[in-house]
Amino acid sequence: MTDQTITRRQSGKVYLVWGVCLLLLASIGLAWPEHIADASKFVLRGLVVVAPIVIPGILLAAWIIASGADTHIAGVFEGRTLRTVMAASLIGAITPVCGVTVLPLMAGLLAAGVPLAPIMAFWLSSPITDPAMLATTAATLGLSFAIGKTLAAFGLGVFGGAVTSLFAKSPWALNALRDNGLSRRLSAARCGTDQTFDPWVWKTEARRRSFATQFWATARLILICLIPAFAAEYALNSALTPGVLAAYVGEGQWWAIPAVVFVGAPAYIDGYAALPLTRGLIDNGMSEGAAMAFLISGGVVSIWGAMAIAPVLKLKPFLLYLSLAILGSLAAGYVFGWAV
Repeated sequence: MTDQTITRRQSGKVYLVWGVCLLLLASIGLAWPEHIADASKFVLRGLVVVAPIVIPGILLAAWIIASGADTHIAGVFEGRTLRTVMAASLIGAITPVCGVTVLPLMAGLLAAGVPLAPIMAFWLSSPITDPAMLATTAATLGLSFAIGKTLAAFGLGVFGGAVTSLFAKSPWALNALRDNGLSRRLSAARCGTDQTFDPWVWKTEARRRSFATQFWATARLILICLIPAFAAEYALNSALTPGVLAAYVGEGQWWAIPAVVFVGAPAYIDGYAALPLTRGLIDNGMSEGAAMAFLISGGVVSIWGAMAIAPVLKLKPFLLYLSLAILGSLAAGYVFGWAV
């Protein structure tokens, strides 16, 4: 699989979100034509409200890429297991590593003999949040959700890395990659050429271009996801009466958190699109613990996430990844529900 193929698949994922939500918006127009103006105002107001918090996150994400910080994370995976797991979890929770890089980077490190434990820690923590996602979560769901989601990403990475280290001597952990052409190509692939770290990104044309490209790419992604997602939130609030979901995934229902992990998360499509929808679900009775479990598990248990790693990992490490992701998501939901 080439970088272009991975990029096309990711673009297809975004366009699927866009198409489904546009279809939903068109359905609103056909079913309730009187709601079109109100839905448009709701979407515009939502974008204006989140803009002051989201834009700094996009700027930070673009700076990390343009400065070259994202290409120097491999050194984190060298050293004692505990230190590398902690560092990999932290880096994964806060760094916007580009989507094309994740698979090549992880496959390359595994092929180079780097232990599976820190790689598992990074792999579990990285899909959940980044600076732009943190800002968007704070703007959409509040600061407590943003902080909780980041801490959960870090905790999930540490938990996953620690458990994986227990199997460090197992043959399948020492040689976790499948022996196929895809793994070999990914091991050699990279998102771009390595570059030295330079925080002054405006000094050179190449870094300015990289900053602009990353900024507009992230901004475009967020707009593509948030516009139809706000429309879906409006539809959800219009169609459901407040509290209607309380009997199914509300406070006091023991099955609420397992239900969203095992039923909702596999169908999860995009982190940005999920935020307004989650807010709508909370407004209609979903417990905050279940909402957090949905957000955490969606990034690591979804069909999209599983499909990304299944072709390159052997069965046992792949099943370990899924097991850790599910257990960590359940724990995050219960802890957040207890804490708030």
